[in-house]
Amino acid sequence: MREIKVRSSQRPRPLPSGRWIMTQRWNDLLFAHWPIAVDQIAPHLPDGLQVDTFQGSAWLGVVPFWMDRIKIRGIPPVPTARQFPELNLRTYVRDSRTGAQGVYFFSLDAASLLAVAFARGFYHLPYFWAEMRIEQRSEREFSYYSRRRFASRPVLFIARYRGLGPTRRLVESRPGSLEHFLTERYCLFTHDRSGNLVRANIHHVPWPLEEAEAEIHRNDLAASIGITLPDTPPVLHYSRRLAVYVWPAEPVRRAVRAGSPSIAIAPSS
Repeated sequence: MREIKVRSSQRPRPLPSGRWIMTQRWNDLLFAHWPIAVDQIAPHLPDGLQVDTFQGSAWLGVVPFWMDRIKIRGIPPVPTARQFPELNLRTYVRDSRTGAQGVYFFSLDAASLLAVAFARGFYHLPYFWAEMRIEQRSEREFSYYSRRRFASRPVLFIARYRGLGPTRRLVESRPGSLEHFLTERYCLFTHDRSGNLVRANIHHVPWPLEEAEAEIHRNDLAASIGITLPDTPPVLHYSRRLAVYVWPAEPVRRAVRAGSPSIAIAPSS
């Protein structure tokens, strides 16, 4: 086993108690974000969550990427779920009781059926199986295609995007910036079949962001849940790769009571 200490000083709260259950690496992400009126987002959130805003707006993000180095603690790697594209539609929320900031996913599309089944069963996340392709055009340029399988109406995302290289401004997003608001989130919220609010803690180092360009040829994700995107270009960022650690999902009421001592992360090699 190889011990790796992961920076945690940027977190708003200490690392969660207990052991992480899963590690992943997220690669070649495009963050495409639109400001959205709060009243468009709020009706789609479960009880216990409220819209988190930046400069008075809610924000809706579409994030295509691919993941690899997926490991579940205590389980050997599964060949069909070790590397695949993923695409998510997300917004930013606060726990109404504690004020804890997090991410809320409206949908997540993945090319691995096994990963979809696992995430739905153990994390109660709205995953969908999709036909997906990501083609690397150059070191930081990609063509991306996603079509949700078995959807009652087409849900496609087709884009070409590129990272423009690191800049001093975005080497590390600073508190108070839009980039920090959009990316420095250390838990995700969802709800179980009974409608109870569920939370899973995550950890990573600060996102290494770059400016980006993109041509989004088709994007049905927001419309699929009844949200209309504004007729303005999205705010774009790119990130090359990031290792992520995920803790088990648990009911929010239990997470609120639990202590949160700081611990070192020691992923298996």
